[in-house]
Amino acid sequence: METPDVGIPEQLAVRMSMAEQYEYLRTKLSRRRTLVTAGAVAGGLLTGCATTTGTTDTKGTTSSPVHGSAVTPFGRHLAFGADPKTGMRISWQVPFAVRKPYVRVGTKPDDLSRRITAEVRALHTPGLTGVRPAVEQYYVHAALDGLRPGMTYYYGVGHEGFDPAAPAHRSTIGSFRTAPASPEKFVFTAFGDQGVSNAAAATDRVVLRQNPAFHLHAGDICYADTNGQGVKADGYDPTYWDLFLKQNEGVARSVPWMVTTGNHDMEAWYSPDGYGGQLARWSLPDNGFDPTHAPGVYSFVYGNVGVVALDANDVSYEITANLGYTGGKQTAWLDGRLRELRAAEGVDFVVVFFHHCAYSTSSHASDGGVRAEWLPLFAKHQVDLVINGHNHVYERTDAIRDGSVGRAVPIGASTDPTKDGIVYVTAGGGGRDLYGFPAGVKESYEGHVTRHGTVDTAQWAKGQHSEAETVEWSRVRYRGFSLLSVEAESGSAPRLSVSALDENGRRIDHFEVRRGR
Repeated sequence: METPDVGIPEQLAVRMSMAEQYEYLRTKLSRRRTLVTAGAVAGGLLTGCATTTGTTDTKGTTSSPVHGSAVTPFGRHLAFGADPKTGMRISWQVPFAVRKPYVRVGTKPDDLSRRITAEVRALHTPGLTGVRPAVEQYYVHAALDGLRPGMTYYYGVGHEGFDPAAPAHRSTIGSFRTAPASPEKFVFTAFGDQGVSNAAAATDRVVLRQNPAFHLHAGDICYADTNGQGVKADGYDPTYWDLFLKQNEGVARSVPWMVTTGNHDMEAWYSPDGYGGQLARWSLPDNGFDPTHAPGVYSFVYGNVGVVALDANDVSYEITANLGYTGGKQTAWLDGRLRELRAAEGVDFVVVFFHHCAYSTSSHASDGGVRAEWLPLFAKHQVDLVINGHNHVYERTDAIRDGSVGRAVPIGASTDPTKDGIVYVTAGGGGRDLYGFPAGVKESYEGHVTRHGTVDTAQWAKGQHSEAETVEWSRVRYRGFSLLSVEAESGSAPRLSVSALDENGRRIDHFEVRRGR
């Protein structure tokens, strides 16, 4: 494993005093995850966030001991509604409780006359004696529906005492674009395992340069939970989310940030099943089988691509805190949803993303639970691309059919899922400390291709033990920070052009998916 990145992102450093920067680096180096102490919070970066309390009435309006004019929203992030052509969800955070939050929206930046009421979701984290104080956090959400396809909208978030249309706050106005009715070409990006670091901020900048229609985050979003076992014994600092949302605001305020659930996102302090924090912080499409208990399970269609998000904590043999928590309902929903997407008019490709790897040779290896529960359905419905995180590397398979290589897919090649099988991509290099590959296994990527051969690795079997396997499917391996950029085209020859980019935007892999070529 490489030495972890312990620098301070520029956008955080400019808001920190020297004392706060010292505390940030000291605690990161010692791997103590109390990165924002009560004193640091009271002193500067997120004033009052860790200690302030407020009261919430039955309508969700939250009162505050601080006047609204002194409270500045931060951490804006977007997500689609169930239909990206007509619905958008705008979310943000406030460091103090506020009254009457809202969004102003319009089709011109100087005309935000439409006003939509927002909802405050207060999140309480109990304190631990000698470790951290109790923390109160306030997340705000607004649902915008009835929008027009292919339209750019401008918006500002506010509350009683803070009007984004006022001259003093006009710099806070953002924008987004709804999905066109039938785009001929568009790009989306993806990675997992991001956290807060210089590398995470760098991959954000690469995402923004791709001008994506949306971004897929394959779980392990923030790493406020250090250990990722989904139990209260995990090290946990909820204020790390404040840093994360500030870090990502520059891109997530304009690019819908579509997340799913990793093992580090099972925050056992909150019910149900450790997902109360996710329910407070994110507003995602509510068309999964149970959005109030499994918020990371949903789907949407953008152009000619159907996207399905899954929660692999439900099936993981490796990390069992939530194994079987849906009672098979998620898998049944997946079967039905894939069938619907395959029959849907205008949907050429189906992309599935989730956290735990179906195929990887890196530290966490492959998850036998994912393979047992979901791979038969992927094959049955001829899924076109599967994106995972969990292992902090980039690794890409050949096309896999019936558990073995159906067709070799060297860098730059094309594959047809209807004949060859499915390509699985591990895109876990979003910013967290990097992993490696088994001893003696070389990296192999564009500009650095090594001889292809077998790899001795493992998979997690039922009962939380690993079983050795020798595989031929590991085609591309890169251990640096990276992300996926996928260009989708419709028309007479639909295709997905998949590229992997490093943290500087340099291409390290590319291949095409074409159905029925």
